[in-house]
Amino acid sequence: MRDQAERLREIVDNLKRNKIKNNGYYFNKTAINMTKYTEKSSSARIITITSGKGGVGKSNIAVNMSIALSSLGYRVALIDADLGLANVDVLMGITPEFSMADVLHFDKNIMEVLSEGPCGIKFLSGGSGVEELVKLSKEQLEKLISNIGILDSNFDIIVIDTGAGLSDNVLSFVMASDEVIIVATPDPTSIMDAYALIKIVSSRNKDKDVKIIVNRAENINEANNVLDKLVLVSDKFLQMKVLPLGYILYDENVIKAVKAQSPFLTSNPNSVASRNIKNIAMNLTNNGVHMKNIIKSNGIRGFIKQIYNFLRS
Repeated sequence: MRDQAERLREIVDNLKRNKIKNNGYYFNKTAINMTKYTEKSSSARIITITSGKGGVGKSNIAVNMSIALSSLGYRVALIDADLGLANVDVLMGITPEFSMADVLHFDKNIMEVLSEGPCGIKFLSGGSGVEELVKLSKEQLEKLISNIGILDSNFDIIVIDTGAGLSDNVLSFVMASDEVIIVATPDPTSIMDAYALIKIVSSRNKDKDVKIIVNRAENINEANNVLDKLVLVSDKFLQMKVLPLGYILYDENVIKAVKAQSPFLTSNPNSVASRNIKNIAMNLTNNGVHMKNIIKSNGIRGFIKQIYNFLRS
């Protein structure tokens, strides 16, 4: 056990020697390299936010990251696809009138069922409609894709907040999206669960675009240590490159905002957590440069098709 620990420290030290500092934390020199996205696309960029375990602040990050992206000028839609503990609406203090089920069963236009969120973002509750995708006939699926496809021309980025864990529903979103953001905390069980999720993703597609956010770190060093560990073990044992996207330090303002049912980015835009989430949004968009036209994306149509195929397989 001691030999393994010493080896881990040695590899981490080597990793750090190849780092550069950026926006208050460290990245691999090849970490956020947007130049690989060279194929033009008019489709929305689909970003899934997930976690290996619950209670890591995933939904709160999804909400506030969406707001931060909107503040950079992107047209953002946020879809709550956490079938068990959907709470994005609670975090924003809104009561949605419709859900995806209204699109599936009541022929509602997708743009009709979107709720208005803070700072111009649009919000959709997935509800049980996501599970019901697998029950659709081919004709119903094509009709749904035609309806939902409208989102591609109305939004630049669609953020999907999944449930936590390794269920088929969660994995269907993860594998169908253009990019995956895994949220972990410095808690050892959270790190292990995040690694377990990365391992499953790598077994299906080693080229999947996976990024890591560390939440509730006590300080920058702790955040970087967690990022280092996940990047390291994924590369060494899974031969998969995961990218450190950033961190959010522990901030009492986040707790206050949750109690007030208000996003911390809007209730206290200058707090530590707000500055951190702004940095994450900047890194995700290549320092705020609009990327829609140069990011390879299958769009929402391809996303729905892949979920359907995954759940039917």
